[in-house]
Amino acid sequence: MAIPENKLAFGDGWQYSPAPESIDHIKVRKKYDLFIGGDFVAPVKGRYFETINPATEERLSRVGLGTELDVDKAVAAARKAYSSWSRMKAAERGKYVYRIARILQERAREFAAIESLDGGKPIRESRDVDIPLAAAHFFYYAGWADKLDYAFPGRTARPLGVAGQIIPWNFPLLMAAWKIAPALACGNTVVLKPAETTPLTAMKLAEVVADAGLPPGVVNIVTGAGDTGAAIVNHPGVDKIAFTGSTAVGRIIQKALAGTNKRYTLELGGKAANIIFADAAIDQAVEGIVNGIFFNQGHVCCAGSRLLVQESVADQVIQKLKDRMDTLIVGDPLDKNTDIGAINSAAQLETIESYLAIGEEEGAELYQSACPVPDRGYWCRPTLFTGVSQSNRVVQEEIFGPVLAIQTFRTFSEALSKANNTRYGLSGGVWTDKGAKIFKITQNVRAGVVWANTFNKFDPTSPFGGYKESGVGREGGLHGLDAYLKLEA
Repeated sequence: MAIPENKLAFGDGWQYSPAPESIDHIKVRKKYDLFIGGDFVAPVKGRYFETINPATEERLSRVGLGTELDVDKAVAAARKAYSSWSRMKAAERGKYVYRIARILQERAREFAAIESLDGGKPIRESRDVDIPLAAAHFFYYAGWADKLDYAFPGRTARPLGVAGQIIPWNFPLLMAAWKIAPALACGNTVVLKPAETTPLTAMKLAEVVADAGLPPGVVNIVTGAGDTGAAIVNHPGVDKIAFTGSTAVGRIIQKALAGTNKRYTLELGGKAANIIFADAAIDQAVEGIVNGIFFNQGHVCCAGSRLLVQESVADQVIQKLKDRMDTLIVGDPLDKNTDIGAINSAAQLETIESYLAIGEEEGAELYQSACPVPDRGYWCRPTLFTGVSQSNRVVQEEIFGPVLAIQTFRTFSEALSKANNTRYGLSGGVWTDKGAKIFKITQNVRAGVVWANTFNKFDPTSPFGGYKESGVGREGGLHGLDAYLKLEA
């Protein structure tokens, strides 16, 4: 049966989509159970929660609310599967991971639309960035599955066991790929908990896992809220924890794991400095600033949320930036012309708006574009603050929205000092036509990733992670393999 134009299939019923872009063949079930032991199973206590479209505030689906009992079942299934999965020929494991990547490619359009429906991000970003990059991570780690001896010469690589993985709501499928792909390639089994506001692409990924023929229990997905994640962290049958989320929750997890033998990686918050020198290509830098802070509505841990611009070009850069902001379209995430989609949730919008008030109370000057926004849904126009000082909260604290704090500097040393004057150390950016400046900045900015004359560029071969309160450990590249292995001499 063909799906009528501009409608979504929800189980056995129809629901209109406001999207002007055709999204036929996109199917979202009315209700999703948990994925445990290779099957979708109802939560033990029979509880479900709603996931909504942040652009319309309408319900998309009901999703199982996992408890400790469900986590226990998932860990038991993963432990049972581990005995055979870890002993499987590495090349065979690689074939399964590769198959997941191929199916993701084949269903990329479906995944992109669901990611934008559930998370609010523009379809251009889901379609052109998130889904291709998620598939790329599965391809990349599929290739490493039978080459671990070459990745770590002179050492014997053994899997850790059951990996508990907790992912955030800003890049749901991509974060799942970052964690699941290396875990499987190394011979581990997985219990994954997606964020409660964006569970749908994880549940679609469960369908892909089943279609790829992975043995039951190798990948288990338990949806739920904070208590569900805590149950995974504290479960004695879990050997490794991988968490991406807020620094506050990361601290809680770190304390919970203290004194245990569990390995862990934590990818936490950030407050990146994007540094513009006077000799930079200004128009190119302005585009980099826009991408750095407004990509995915600013829901990016490594967002360039602090702009440090050299005094002699500050007025020029700020004016060009305001002009560029006025061209950005805020609206329907499924419209291919949209630049900035919906804020992920009502709670996150409230947080962002509280920081807008804080910035003005602290004496900063607020500028927002005048673009129209829809009447329903959660929206925030692109915003910048000028006249801020280093101690202002909008400079020091992660807002996680489309809000940029602008400071100026005169000398290289002042730029470096301001860039490092933060409790975070996840990422940064530098714009200059002098290679010597690039090398000096990258060597001295205390951040895990520093981009030069670009921003927010990712590749599965490159490690990602931070210093200070931005996390522990790395994901991506060979570092991403190391995090899921015991390396013996």
